[in-house]
Amino acid sequence: MSHPTSNILGNQTSSPWGRPGGEKQLGEDRLAYVPHRLSSVFHFCPRCGSIHFVPNDFKSMRCEDCGFVYYLNASAATAALIFNSRDELLVIHRRDEPKKGMPDLPGGFVDFGESIEQGVAREVKEETGLIVTEAQFLFSFPNDYMYSGFNVPTVDSFFLCRVANEDEVCASDDAADYQWVSPDKINPADFAFESSRRALTKFLGNLPKYLKK
Repeated sequence: MSHPTSNILGNQTSSPWGRPGGEKQLGEDRLAYVPHRLSSVFHFCPRCGSIHFVPNDFKSMRCEDCGFVYYLNASAATAALIFNSRDELLVIHRRDEPKKGMPDLPGGFVDFGESIEQGVAREVKEETGLIVTEAQFLFSFPNDYMYSGFNVPTVDSFFLCRVANEDEVCASDDAADYQWVSPDKINPADFAFESSRRALTKFLGNLPKYLKK
């Protein structure tokens, strides 16, 4: 169901992993600055079940018994910027947590075996019913996605997408509803995630350049 145009978008916050902030970046001494992100979730080795599953470095844990090492690397995710024939941007509202009810861009995680381009096209179809005919990569930003009580680090790739059937848009899957919004009514600060806020700030700040692509 579409909604009347409204002002949408939120203050940027730093990553809980301290990626731009006062925390040290790489090195063994980093463990002294931040509680290990994995130790509160993994109490036993996933391979042998040992309790001796300990921090290895800032993004991994190691089993002292069998030698198994688990690395937490960023998951690939996508987001689509879709404009209609009136040059309005497609904005959805999130159906579920995290950030339930907040404005967002269509998109989501890339599945196994997919390219990033295939992932964004699939997510757009699942959430809006629209068929992506062209996906132009714009830029990417890191993000943190809280799910099941665990903060999953992601790298979010943003695409300017053309679709074949803009009049057939319908909210489904993770989208509760949608609206077409004029760019001058969009406030990036209102959006659900830091990566989207940063992406929209960059995109809207140079709109003529990107819409010429």
